Amino acid sequence: MQSLFYSIFAHMEKFEINILGCGSALPTLRHQATSQVVNIREKLFMIDCGEGTQVQLRRSRLKFTRLNNIFISHLHGDHCFGLIGLISTFGMLERTADLHLYCQPELEKLLIPQLNFFCKGMPYQVIFHHINPKEQKVIYEDRSVSIETIPLEHRIPTCGFLFREKPTPNHILRDMIDFYNIPLWMINRIKNGEDFVLEDGTIIPNTKLTKPSAPPRSYAYCSDTAYFPRITEQIKNADVLFHEATFEESDISRAKQTHHSTAKQAAQIALDAQVKRLLIGHFSARYEDENNLLQEARSIFPQTFLANENMVFKL
Repeated sequence: MQSLFYSIFAHMEKFEINILGCGSALPTLRHQATSQVVNIREKLFMIDCGEGTQVQLRRSRLKFTRLNNIFISHLHGDHCFGLIGLISTFGMLERTADLHLYCQPELEKLLIPQLNFFCKGMPYQVIFHHINPKEQKVIYEDRSVSIETIPLEHRIPTCGFLFREKPTPNHILRDMIDFYNIPLWMINRIKNGEDFVLEDGTIIPNTKLTKPSAPPRSYAYCSDTAYFPRITEQIKNADVLFHEATFEESDISRAKQTHHSTAKQAAQIALDAQVKRLLIGHFSARYEDENNLLQEARSIFPQTFLANENMVFKL
């Protein structure tokens, strides 16, 4: 029984980013439309749901039943055209758990007629949670994580999402459990800060029995957006920043016209926000090789990585 506790104390909880699609609006044979799944302690959170997302979800081998929350950044088709297909498939799989969709109110108006026509009699409910992309606000919270909106600058109202892991209790030291013969019922109390009192009244301080847990991690998703330095304060010190890098710097005029970012601009945001790692994506179909984007970003921010379909990026 105690070995179970030791194994739990010994490793950091899962926090992974699964890239399902990292292309931009124009379909290509190399990249899928935008979608990601964030896996936090085996709870799955989907960000955006472009066309073909359900096929990519199959390829990822993530469990459909653990996906209960979907977050839509904005109402461009390459970020939401996959929703009705995914919702319908969940119904055919006889899903019973409610599916929570965090989106702007206009998306509910668009989806309801499709749900009524294509998805009559589904064994589960789609529950809409309206968000305001212009405000910074916590829109989801549970025991493991909070998720807040990041207002962005795009052609239409758009927000990113900031995932903040909640702190976990201290780790109790195995040797101390054995040495003081600590009963199982006391372990959680000690992890949460209590001292241990021996039968003779001697107090063993908590600092001797535990070591600090790993610091909580954070992930910032920022796509689609023009260069928008205002976000750096909100995402400061994030463990990973996903920032769109649709264009090379040589195409900056096109980036400004479409309210997108260059790889160099994404790297500047990462540098100014002092994040640990930068993941770039939402690549324009005009480029056959994204390594130019990677090198451009790394010239500003060396800890930059290219997103790619079916990549699992671990925090």
